[in-house]
Amino acid sequence: MPTTATPAAIPVASRVHGFSYAIRNIVAEARKVEATGKTVKYLNIGDPIPFGFKTPAHMVEAVEKAMRDGHNGYGPSPGIMTAREAVAEDFTARGVPMTADRVLLTAGTSEGIEIALNALANPGDEVMVPSPTYPLYTAVTAKIAAKTVYYRTDPKNGWLPDLDQIRSLITPNTRALVVIDPNNPTGAIYPEPMRRELIALASTHGFVLLADEVYGDLAYDGPTPPMARIDTSAPVISFGSLSKAYLAPGWRAGWMAVGTSPRLADVLAAVLKLADGRLCATVPMQYAVTAALRGDRSHQAGFRQALRERAALTVARLNAIPGMSCVAPAGAFYAMPKIDLPPGRTDEDYVLALLRETGVLCVYGSGFGTRPEDGFFRVVFLAPPEELSAIYGTMAEFTAEYLGQ
Repeated sequence: MPTTATPAAIPVASRVHGFSYAIRNIVAEARKVEATGKTVKYLNIGDPIPFGFKTPAHMVEAVEKAMRDGHNGYGPSPGIMTAREAVAEDFTARGVPMTADRVLLTAGTSEGIEIALNALANPGDEVMVPSPTYPLYTAVTAKIAAKTVYYRTDPKNGWLPDLDQIRSLITPNTRALVVIDPNNPTGAIYPEPMRRELIALASTHGFVLLADEVYGDLAYDGPTPPMARIDTSAPVISFGSLSKAYLAPGWRAGWMAVGTSPRLADVLAAVLKLADGRLCATVPMQYAVTAALRGDRSHQAGFRQALRERAALTVARLNAIPGMSCVAPAGAFYAMPKIDLPPGRTDEDYVLALLRETGVLCVYGSGFGTRPEDGFFRVVFLAPPEELSAIYGTMAEFTAEYLGQ
């Protein structure tokens, strides 16, 4: 006979409670605002496509041809060979000798990061990530029960890492150092002497440097070289994708390249073993990797110029708002402004109030690892300049009222 008692809820794994991804989580609040009839201006996700930027036609044609030619089944777990060779050639051309057997095609850089961290860190092991950081890293460390160790980047010094603090945080349990350059969420680009120091730390202390270089082609003054070029014998794993500089984020087409250091032999074997368990990355899109890296990249110059103009507008307008300051980014399409919060308020309080009152959606800085009371938040400035100008005018009016000025 059925019981009338309410059954107990099915429990979930404890790791879920440590998993957070603020960039997406805040969209639930935006949906509530839209339900009231208010228009939301989405400045939370770094996706160029909704703002009028177009995926290069030759890449679309490569995917279409792959589908029509029947490449719709499973592919090799590490990726199709032509794409792996194209990635290896690109690294080699940029000064990092690479062979296709050390390249793995992934479902975006996100999957590559997850595979790498699973290969490197046991529960309780330490992964050093910048603060602020791209929140995928902390989401993955939560899932695998590794310990996130934040290292400071300094807005008073162009959001550059604090090398002395990094040195003080290294322990025998350190397994990886995450370096995002050009940076998300700050738009910072690290000078070569600092890159050299970061590489040397990994090499000297025997942990892996995870070089997140998704925005490497979107530095405003031209592409930044791969970090591994500084010392090709250092233990570096590099990540890239078609999402940003090639304007195809929804394709989830990325790659990772494991450095040629003999110290990484077991890591490479572990990465390939883990890749077998997820079968393969999306096959038709892998044909676009070859088209992108061996084909026309002329769209990037125009994209960089558009970003430079939007960055200049963003910095000028946000710095003109009383109570707000913004460090100028040098690449990508993000800025990390700071609001001088009233006592007792948090960055999330400000961002949610801005959203509910005006429909402008940003992401609070504590979702990237900054302190809630510090008042940082991230702005994505991909919208057309005239739209951004109007949005920043709205933000200025709201902020004056919020701060009682």
